[in-house]
Amino acid sequence: MCVDSPLPHLDRPFDYQVPAEAAAAAQPGTRVKVRFSGQLIDGFVLERAAGSDHEGKLSFLDKVVSPEPVLTPRVARLAREVADRYAGTLSDVLRLAIPPRHARAEAAPPAEPPPPFTAAVDGLAWHRYVAGAALLRALADGRAPRAVWTALPGEDWPARLAAAAATSLAAGRGALIVVADARDLDRLDAALLRVLGGPGHHVALSAAAGPSERYKRFLAVARGSARIVIGTRAAAFAPVADLGLVAIWDDGDDLHSDQRAPYPHARQVLLARAELEHCAAIVGGFGRTAEAQQLIETGWAIEVGATREELRRSMPRVVTVGEQERARDNAQAAAARLPTLAWRAARDALNAGAPVLIQVPRRGYLPAVACADCFTPARCAVCSGPLALPAAHGVPSCRWCGRPAADHACPQCGRRRLRAAVVGARRTAEELARAFPDTPVRTSGRDGILTSVPGEATLVVSTPGAEPLADGGFGAVLLLDAWAFLTRADLRGTEEALRRWFAAAALARPGAPVVVVADGGLVAVQALLRFDPAWLAARELAERRELGFPPAVRIAALTGPPAAVAELLSLAELPPGAEVLGPVPAAEEGHERMLVRTTRSAGKALALALKTAAGARSVRKAADPVKIQVDPLDLL
Repeated sequence: MCVDSPLPHLDRPFDYQVPAEAAAAAQPGTRVKVRFSGQLIDGFVLERAAGSDHEGKLSFLDKVVSPEPVLTPRVARLAREVADRYAGTLSDVLRLAIPPRHARAEAAPPAEPPPPFTAAVDGLAWHRYVAGAALLRALADGRAPRAVWTALPGEDWPARLAAAAATSLAAGRGALIVVADARDLDRLDAALLRVLGGPGHHVALSAAAGPSERYKRFLAVARGSARIVIGTRAAAFAPVADLGLVAIWDDGDDLHSDQRAPYPHARQVLLARAELEHCAAIVGGFGRTAEAQQLIETGWAIEVGATREELRRSMPRVVTVGEQERARDNAQAAAARLPTLAWRAARDALNAGAPVLIQVPRRGYLPAVACADCFTPARCAVCSGPLALPAAHGVPSCRWCGRPAADHACPQCGRRRLRAAVVGARRTAEELARAFPDTPVRTSGRDGILTSVPGEATLVVSTPGAEPLADGGFGAVLLLDAWAFLTRADLRGTEEALRRWFAAAALARPGAPVVVVADGGLVAVQALLRFDPAWLAARELAERRELGFPPAVRIAALTGPPAAVAELLSLAELPPGAEVLGPVPAAEEGHERMLVRTTRSAGKALALALKTAAGARSVRKAADPVKIQVDPLDLL
């Protein structure tokens, strides 16, 4: 029995007696209620046994909440693996893996499984990639290939993944595909409907479906009526029977990392699942992470990518212009806040009747302002947060506490005039509307994300990740304020910048101009010019090996009050050679952060040591918790 307790020292199975009246219902995987420490708590039956090694008297389970076996043995084994890797508890992982119960959904009669899928799958587009055809043949034969796939610009990636899933289904095995957000999920859902000829063979698991509908779809998978599952990060645990393929798209997106303990990453969950269930795996994207590159260099996966000749036929024409290379003699370009080269690229595309995409890193109007005379950043007088201007005639307000600052005066020179320090998407759209008065300007971002735009003369201003599709592709793509990505004090800053740029550039028509406003000598910009994410990923991985950063090593971050962090470290029997780095101040007041670094081979030993130490503190009933994150995305 697994009891639902977050306490680390209780992360082990407990034996209970099953009363005769519950013997038929209390099967492995069912939800039950048990008495534990005087309280009635939830639990899952892990297995039934004829006897117990426990020498004391066993309590009886209180009741069977539902006879539905929602926790399969393979998912239970996967959850245990994930908990051990991330220094978490099994109950924490199961809360992520299994959605809350809805009795009405359980009471509904199970859906009839669709007839076996035997239609021919069109996998011709995979032939554009080296090893692409071999990947599909291996799936059709029921084998377990593992691939890191770099998609071509303009690629209809949902159709490619749908073809791979359908090939696995035709071979008699299931498939599981994880994407970052609802927009990608909708595109993949539509692609599967086309490839599979209609609904029934697959389900989409996402919190956006609502609790009842999500649980209904989960039951369809658990009962075996749906063999293909697509969804966001929690779908990585879906109980797909006879799994033949797991895939993840754009594994560098931080949405794949769960923000609840034990903070697993969907990519790692799927890779662990591929190992445990001996199934195929595809890690795909327009860019490539250092983690994906490591899979190739260690031989765990093969590289699936296009030849340079094939790439040249599909890629846009990337050009760079430095921030200082603005032609002030062109009044229209200056009014649009664009270098002349970018302004001309937009003008030519619009004259040809094509839409233009402008990617701006910051949302809002003026998300940061400064003194117009001495350039001192404007800060809130109460909390020292940055001041922002919400509109042209709005009142400056603090981005942290929201207080208006209409009477702000510069603490350095005493002046009251403000200027833009960072320009947001709405201000950019306003400036473009003045520079191109006869062209419609649309925005896509947090306030409203566009799914698609028609293939006509339109300016589309988008924040990263909100770029819409354009019929026929964009006639030009402008990447503004590249410094906002490249100046981030982040281990993954360069990788993230290139991922965002590739995602936008891939929406351009073949041969269309992609203008990036950045120094052409920068490494990330060079990778974009060459349209070669593999080169940058290999370089990033080599640098991280040299410096001792993930994924070349394993790192655990410990965050909490200084005394609590020190106590946990004093109780932990760290593996030999482990380094303790820090402390540094944490975001929460009064907290600090320590890092523990070890080799990859000692990663599980590190997680076990930290979990054991957390369990010892739990037994002592330590008041201040310590947050443990293994391989966090953010090391600052």
